[in-house]
Amino acid sequence: MPTNKIQTGIRFDPELLYKITQIAKYNKRSFNNQMEYLAQVCVREFEKENGEIELDEYEMYKK
Repeated sequence: MPTNKIQTGIRFDPELLYKITQIAKYNKRSFNNQMEYLAQVCVREFEKENGEIELDEYEMYKK
């Protein structure tokens, strides 16, 4: 199944990884969906305080 999502590699402290995994299970989400949700909350809070982040399509998709 094709997706337009970009794959990343994130390093975690083992304790933090375990705790986020437990939260994801509690919320009936995959670990990946939990991380995406947390990132969305972070961006929403940042933009609420600092204004919307303008998107630069070139920077978003350059490798």
